[in-house]
Amino acid sequence: MADFEEIYHLYFRDVYRFVYSLSRNEELSEEITQETFFKALKGIDGFKGNCKLSVWLCQIAKHTYFSHLEKQKRFLPESRTDLPSPRENLEDALLNKDETLRIHGALHRLKEPYKEVFSLRVFGELSFAQIGELFEKSEGWARVTFYRSKQKIQDMLKGDGAFEQGS
Repeated sequence: MADFEEIYHLYFRDVYRFVYSLSRNEELSEEITQETFFKALKGIDGFKGNCKLSVWLCQIAKHTYFSHLEKQKRFLPESRTDLPSPRENLEDALLNKDETLRIHGALHRLKEPYKEVFSLRVFGELSFAQIGELFEKSEGWARVTFYRSKQKIQDMLKGDGAFEQGS
């Protein structure tokens, strides 16, 4: 048990940052990270060592987060996180919200792995080396995939009405 406690202390911050890059919610990130380590403790015997321990933990975290989202879809009719904070200027918030919505719409239409690589790099602020590790690919693969995802998003946003047309 002392060994797992050491693993927890070594990797908690990395797993938390990874989950935060996906959720952008501190409270949820904390909860998912805790659940990740609980699942890892239960399944540590299943770790074969084919990848780094941090990658294995982040894979558990990713699956835990997506499972959480699926459960939430069933129970929450709609989210109210789109409201501007009271400190924001409403006009700026609306302008930024429209542009952000367009970008997220384009991002949502991207296929995997482009969508996830872009999110991990931009929102999660992970290095290309870390992204490569998560996908069990090279750093160069992560760089190329990120560049291609960026190009695809820019292409989608170029045309007038590109966002509105859908898939």
